Amino acid sequence: MGVKPRRAYSIGIAIDWFFFVFAGLAAIWLAYLSFTETFKVGWWGIPFFVGFWLLLAYLVLPRVHRILTTVYVPDYFIGRARTSDGLLGDPVNLAFLGAGPQIEAAMRAAGWTRADPVTFTSSWRIVTSTLSRQSYHQAPVSPLFLFGRQQDFAYQQEVDGNPAQRHHVRFWKCPDDWLLPGGRRVDWLAAGTFDTSVGLSLFTLQVTHRIDADTDVERDHIVKTVTDAAPRVVVDVIADFATGYHARNGGGDTIRTDGDLPIVDVRALEGVDA
Repeated sequence: MGVKPRRAYSIGIAIDWFFFVFAGLAAIWLAYLSFTETFKVGWWGIPFFVGFWLLLAYLVLPRVHRILTTVYVPDYFIGRARTSDGLLGDPVNLAFLGAGPQIEAAMRAAGWTRADPVTFTSSWRIVTSTLSRQSYHQAPVSPLFLFGRQQDFAYQQEVDGNPAQRHHVRFWKCPDDWLLPGGRRVDWLAAGTFDTSVGLSLFTLQVTHRIDADTDVERDHIVKTVTDAAPRVVVDVIADFATGYHARNGGGDTIRTDGDLPIVDVRALEGVDA
């Protein structure tokens, strides 16, 4: 019998994990101190309470989720994107064949607008436009991760000039030679959902958009707008690609899907560099 290989342990990985967990515990302790001080200073406790919420929502809970999801969330494709905190995000409900410029041309022709990248300026603008109910057609979408990286680009449609409500879809380029479960080859994967309002995340308490639970409606809306605008686009559907399910996304919103995966082929579009 061969000798069973011993598992190799890295001192560097152990040190990295120590500081990773220590930072999470330190953040929790800091939030606890801020919360307890809130009850000692009367009306001046309001700023302390705001500070506690900011620490909890943007430092403590994200750190805790990163620690826990590193352990229990699979690090391979399961038909879901992931948030920056490691939580399972929106369902991956679309696939595309074609080059990036062809997809973007199809989306523009269908009346979609490319979302701005997330920067301090664009983030502040979406806050002010939401509060003032002013249109912001290029409003950024939060990053979701697939294949270990955030979306390559995203497109959206505002509803009645209200930035709190919008159709939006994120796109990821598939790695070279990567195949869908079952062996089908596609060039891009996408996740489309509909924002219904602005609220607080159930899991992190951060300010975020809330989405409509029936993600299949948004998936079908995206396909219809593209095929109506470009009749040469071909759609093939993998029925029951995933088991139909009810779940929650990274913001805590309920989601449901029948598990079908439309594959949108835009390769026949002319006049667009591939």
